[in-house]
Amino acid sequence: MYIRQVLKVKHDWWMYILGVVGAIAGIGLFSLPHLAGIFYKVFEGTADESKLEDINYLMTLFESNLNLAFMLLPFVEMFVASLRPITHLFSRPELEVGETMGFLDFMSRFWSDTMSFQAYRDMWVTVPQLPRYIFNSVFIATAVTLLSMCFIIPAAYAYARFDFRGKTTSLTLFLAVNMFSGAVLLIPLYKLLRSYGLLNTYWAMIIPGVAFLIPTGIWLLKSFLEKIPYELEEAAFVDGASRLYTLRRVILPLAVPGLIVVSVAMFIGAYAQQFLFAITFNQNRDYMPLPAGIFEFVGYQTVLWNEMMAASLIGILPVLLIFLFMQKHLISGLTAGAVKE
Repeated sequence: MYIRQVLKVKHDWWMYILGVVGAIAGIGLFSLPHLAGIFYKVFEGTADESKLEDINYLMTLFESNLNLAFMLLPFVEMFVASLRPITHLFSRPELEVGETMGFLDFMSRFWSDTMSFQAYRDMWVTVPQLPRYIFNSVFIATAVTLLSMCFIIPAAYAYARFDFRGKTTSLTLFLAVNMFSGAVLLIPLYKLLRSYGLLNTYWAMIIPGVAFLIPTGIWLLKSFLEKIPYELEEAAFVDGASRLYTLRRVILPLAVPGLIVVSVAMFIGAYAQQFLFAITFNQNRDYMPLPAGIFEFVGYQTVLWNEMMAASLIGILPVLLIFLFMQKHLISGLTAGAVKE
């Protein structure tokens, strides 16, 4: 749309080019700390220069705490916004003509004496069903994760260990599924769920979530299972173990880092995609997840942004806690491919 307006001389080309250059410069700017850390390890002699072209190896050089700090920056802004009163949320110091904003005035836009935790108390009164919405989000995400893993584990094992006709084609089709947004399939999904009487139930949000996350999970877990030596399975077969027993007692214990990564990815994906399915397939407030229920903070004349930010932070605590407690396992699982046997 922006390019179309440029062609109609509603905008200048230099503004479009400047925007693209600014976006690239921003990406480069936020990459500087990571690059500095990598260069430091290279000059220190702790990094192997011959492997710097390997993306998986570069992942092992990133400082995990630095990555975590960058990921938490948006949440810091949300937290600051939740502390400010709604009347001061968009306020700015009044300046005379020709007067510039001082450092203290600038910092007052982020922190001031008017901040309090009142929004965290008021949000439960503004939206009485907020605890129910948070429970629904966690329940739906957990159900989607468990059901997805039930399909992902045997499918990923089959793709990692067996050769059959159409293997590459089917894997490509799985990957192509992720190219389509859930909005593209809303109408057929709605008709399908209505024909089975699943509208306005938990299943109306669980089933689509499982369907859209399984392809990604298969791709992720397949790469982990392929790195497990096949000789371990052959040794189990020689001792008389069945393939199912070998999968359960030999393969899965060795694939625990990969299982953790895939499970967390499925949980976060299920937690993030609830909004579209909830507003389309569910009209019952008792089954409404947090992303859809949080819109109750939007009034006819005003939006309670501070309470909305507070409710959002409380709602994402399950995902944040999972990431914090599983950070070590996530990093070890994500970087497992960096070590070549």
